[in-house]
Amino acid sequence: MIKHSATLAINEKIAARRQQGEQVVHLGFGEAGLPVLPSVTEALRRSAAENAYGPVVGTLPAREAAAGYFTRRGLPTDAGQVMFAPGSKALLYGVLASVPGDLVLPAPSWVTYAAQAALTGKRVVSVPIPAHAGGVPDPERLEPALEQARREGADPRILVLTLPDNPTGTSAGADLVKQVCEIADRHDLVVLSDEIYRDLVHDGADHLSPASLLPERTVVTSGLSKSMALGGWRIGFTRLPDGELGERLAENLIGVASEIWSSLAMPMQDAAAYVLQEPPEVVSHVAASRRLHATVSRAVFAAFREAGAACREPDAAFYLYPDLTHLRPVLEPRGIATGQDFADLLLDRHGVAVLAGGHFGDELTAYRFRVATSLLYGQTEQERWEALRSEDPVSLPWIAAALAQLRSALAALG
Repeated sequence: MIKHSATLAINEKIAARRQQGEQVVHLGFGEAGLPVLPSVTEALRRSAAENAYGPVVGTLPAREAAAGYFTRRGLPTDAGQVMFAPGSKALLYGVLASVPGDLVLPAPSWVTYAAQAALTGKRVVSVPIPAHAGGVPDPERLEPALEQARREGADPRILVLTLPDNPTGTSAGADLVKQVCEIADRHDLVVLSDEIYRDLVHDGADHLSPASLLPERTVVTSGLSKSMALGGWRIGFTRLPDGELGERLAENLIGVASEIWSSLAMPMQDAAAYVLQEPPEVVSHVAASRRLHATVSRAVFAAFREAGAACREPDAAFYLYPDLTHLRPVLEPRGIATGQDFADLLLDRHGVAVLAGGHFGDELTAYRFRVATSLLYGQTEQERWEALRSEDPVSLPWIAAALAQLRSALAALG
């Protein structure tokens, strides 16, 4: 049985608690937490009357805009390599359904990959991430894991990378990506590179797409849910590989799409075309969002570090992945045996919602959690605009109060 997605489930749970008047610091859901840029709303409004089915792959203007988006990021792309869908999740599923063989995943990794592998009948080969960054498997452990999986009857053929990473909020640097891609090339793996957070890399971090290194075997997925905070609009797009693999995948994906989602809604395609042309107001909006995500995630990181947590310093998106193992001698005698027990304690006793690492393929007993900071910006559109425009967002009363509640909860645990 495929369970309700843990990320969506906790968001619905917290919404219900807040409706009952509870004060919850919501760190459990990776929604970008920002208002819609007015010019994007206007682009959607202009297209609202377009109620016909569009092309399965997407309209030519939308695909040309996406091709330009990738090309400006160092990946020369033709519109024929681009396909749109209602969210990048649909495209991830379509690729998994179209490529034979089993799935290789970094651990921890976003909850959807393993669930979609189960839906498509694939085994998961799990490989721990390296010490300083998530989103890629540890290169020193990847090759032995592939060989072991084959000895055990698996057929690893697809490698998922998340660049930058959810759940750790880190960017795997160029050296790590190169090492992993060299192994993928030797073992004839198709690389599925989830780059939906690419435009939210903080200052000083770098990004190298596997498609730059392995253009004929890399699928890149992206969307507007994170950089533009358009999660509910469900706009996803993909760049298919160069050459023969890309042509085969395009044919298969069109077949999958035509039977499952038909096409992305026409008004959304027009909105996507506008955004992906990257007019100045869009570029400025993304830059302001990136600054806010960096500032608040670093403040939450500081709160966890002050409490003694081990944690990779976030350098992208709006996540971190703290490890509170140092509290085990205190909490285990109180019956806190798993990460989920710990998460339940934080929510029920202290009003802080996080997601246990077990949902992301981590050890169930580990005191590790995915912490999403982007819903701290405010509960009203006005508060979120103020946070986006503020030079010191962590001093805003609602953000400062949430940080104070988090610090108090962490202090009480010890």
